[in-house]
Amino acid sequence: MEPIKQFSGRLAPLPINDIDTDQIIPARYLKVTDKNGLGGACFADWRYEADGTPKPDFALNRPEYQGAAVLVGGHNFGCGSSREHAPWALLGAGFKAVISTYFADIFRNNALKNGLLPVVVDAETHRQLISLAEEDPAAEVTVDLEAQAVILPDGRSVQFPIDAFSRYCLLNGVDQLGFLLGLDEHISAFEEAHPARVRTTAS
Repeated sequence: MEPIKQFSGRLAPLPINDIDTDQIIPARYLKVTDKNGLGGACFADWRYEADGTPKPDFALNRPEYQGAAVLVGGHNFGCGSSREHAPWALLGAGFKAVISTYFADIFRNNALKNGLLPVVVDAETHRQLISLAEEDPAAEVTVDLEAQAVILPDGRSVQFPIDAFSRYCLLNGVDQLGFLLGLDEHISAFEEAHPARVRTTAS
């Protein structure tokens, strides 16, 4: 996956609480094991009529939010089932980060493993971001993972939490397997330095 260090982008507001993973990507799309093409199915039941026609009043279908890189969702974003397809769909729809006041644990972990940054902010900052997105869709925020901060158009910097391991992986563009593979030389050196222990463990 691509490293995430710092990026700027416009906001798309979706201030609905308890957006679950079945709303992010309905179950009928879970038959696929490939990430490609899932962006068009993101929020499919909210986004399209039964005949596939886009609903003009849904935020993500409005022209001013096309190309937004940051989704501002409601509280308890990503609750429901543990499907990894949810962050796949959001990434496919062009989002690099989701901002909320709280994320469901499984969704947050799946997002971090797939290069989608879940950003937790306080309620006041969240309200400000929703208002900004609705009143000035052209406004951009900067997400700085190195500094663990969201920088608003007025220059205010808001810190957000992230665990050290996930931050390292995202900054370096590696998943958990890539991280382990990167330790190959250290593992080989340990095995050479402790041959008896390695043989005993293997047997």
